[in-house]
Amino acid sequence: MSASAIQPILRVRDLAVHFPVRVGGLFGRWKPLKAVDGVSFDIMAGETLGIVGESGCGKSTLGRAVLRLIPATAGQVVWLGDDLLTLEPDDMRRRRRDLQIVFQDPLAALDPRMTVGDIVAEPLVTFHPDLGGDEVRRRVRDMVAKVGLSPEMINRYPHEFSGGQCQRIGVARAMILRPKLIVCDEPVSALDVSIQAQIINLLMALQREFGLSLIFISHNLSVVRHISHRVLVLYLGRVAELAPRDELFARPRHPYTQALMAAAPVPDPRRERQKLRARLEGDPPSPLDPPSGCTFRTRCARATEVCATAMPGLETVGPDGAAAQHHVACYHWRDGFRNK
Repeated sequence: MSASAIQPILRVRDLAVHFPVRVGGLFGRWKPLKAVDGVSFDIMAGETLGIVGESGCGKSTLGRAVLRLIPATAGQVVWLGDDLLTLEPDDMRRRRRDLQIVFQDPLAALDPRMTVGDIVAEPLVTFHPDLGGDEVRRRVRDMVAKVGLSPEMINRYPHEFSGGQCQRIGVARAMILRPKLIVCDEPVSALDVSIQAQIINLLMALQREFGLSLIFISHNLSVVRHISHRVLVLYLGRVAELAPRDELFARPRHPYTQALMAAAPVPDPRRERQKLRARLEGDPPSPLDPPSGCTFRTRCARATEVCATAMPGLETVGPDGAAAQHHVACYHWRDGFRNK
């Protein structure tokens, strides 16, 4: 295999998104709300990176900053050798053919005044104005069929469809340009469990067929475990842990990751009784006024004085302490771990 074949298609380095917030009333001072604070990761062709964490930890902000849908404060987002954050608007617009997003609310993401056919065709018309009407309709009908809807539905409007069907329409719109990367921003959280499984299986089938890379954002660990190749655990805008899926779920090192997994229900009663017990105490601190050092220390039973001195960097660890593609930001990752 050549060196170029194993290079990541997306390389994110020290990405930060800070929002200025006025504190202290009308004449108060401005403080940065650090929604994303120095996040780094890579994505390979055909890979799914799951991003998990509590509500408000910066998952959606991170996904949108990668696509430059919101401005980044600092960092690099290198897509196939080009830093997206430094591109001129026209150059960035051309890159958007390869970069798409599926939103959380399937109905709100669709224009109620447009038919399904027009919604799915809009990216084609925008990026391929040379295509004739017959070719556009053919591609739209083919893609609508690929996502599991009848091509005869293209003349209907979004309000005539269920939530799961609307999300299939959103997937069809994202796929019509055959992109290389799709950011899925909690795409199944508003759907029933049975419909969630259908949408997840659809995304996985499309990934196999077209060689897609996915950033899959969710708070549902079961869904993330099913679809992801690697998982990034985000806490208060920073990476707590990053590891291959099986390694992370078998050997979670960060106490925050362990607490998230302990809170997730297990359908097997025996495994539920035997699983690792860890609890999250209290609420996450405000990103406007985070604790010094490790931002998780105010909720961590392992915290010591060193945790207040500086934010721990990502350390590469392995099942027995050997080097592996498992990274954790914790001074005490060797303490308190029990593999159940």
